[in-house]
This record gives sequence, C-alpha cells and structure tokens, in this order.
Amino acid sequence: MPSVDTLVPVGAFALLVLAFAVKHLAADFLFQTNWMAEGKQRPSAWLVPLCAHTGLHGLGTLLIALAVKPALWWLALADFAIHTAIDRGKALVAQRTRLLATDARFWWLVGIDQFLHQVTHLGFAVMLAAA
Repeated sequence: MPSVDTLVPVGAFALLVLAFAVKHLAADFLFQTNWMAEGKQRPSAWLVPLCAHTGLHGLGTLLIALAVKPALWWLALADFAIHTAIDRGKALVAQRTRLLATDARFWWLVGIDQFLHQVTHLGFAVMLAAA
C-alpha cells in the first residue's frame, strides 16, 4: 500500500492549504471594502457588491491554480460560484432571523460560513495537489 507521501507530498499539500488560507484572509478581510461587506447583505441591490467580493475570491483562486496547474484555471469559476452561494445563503438567513452579534446563533452562522469556505478550499487544494 502506498504511503500518503507517495500519493501527494505532504509539504506541497500544506503549502496549497496555506495559499488558500492567505487568499481567503485577503479577499474576505483585507481587500473587502465596506461597500462590498454592507452591500452584499442588503435585501435588494446586493448582486453587484456580492459579485465584486466573490470575484476577488475567484481571482485569488485563479492565481493559485495558474501557479500550480494552469489546466485547472476553471477552479476560479467554481470558487466564484460556490462563494457566491455561501455568502448569499448566509445573508438570507441573517435577514430572516435578524440575529444580533450578541446572540450566539449569529456567531454560529458566521462560523458555518467560514467552515464552508475552508472545506471548499480543502477540496481545491486536494484537486490541485492530485493533478
């Protein structure tokens, strides 16, 4: 039976996971403007700010994919679509529940959102490492 190291070098996989974590930090926190953060949460006129935000995620994934396996450039489109669905779903739940930051369920919602993004990134890292 082959070891994990012969299937995918652990160091390479760890670097991919780190690259996606840095990408997420940059797109979700460092480069996300107030216009994006507030606009994507609105009940109407949310599409443009949400797509601007998730476009940053797609761009980050594109840069990672092009550096590792250019043939998997389409992961950027998948990231854009998945991140858009997750963020819009979170916004709809937040609008319907009107949870405040003082309610533990608000933080559960934030945690689930971040968990789903990280699981997505792990999947992308696996695909890139295995390619």
